[in-house]
Amino acid sequence: MTVEVKIGVQNTARELVIETDESNESVAGLVREALGQDDGVLTLTDTKGKVTVVPIANLAYVEIGRSVAGQVGFRS
Repeated sequence: MTVEVKIGVQNTARELVIETDESNESVAGLVREALGQDDGVLTLTDTKGKVTVVPIANLAYVEIGRSVAGQVGFRS
């Protein structure tokens, strides 16, 4: 299952959106670990192997959820 991670960066209008093969719990653990360090960085690898590194000091928010990309169908 692919997980979508949205990262808000301070003083930036756009958010970073990363799709990763990590679980929700794993991503949340990485965020907690980075927040626990004074000069921490959040490092995530997307489904294509691209690495994104964000300094914790610049984080506004991190939203972790299941990706809906590729789903087809109708809801009633």
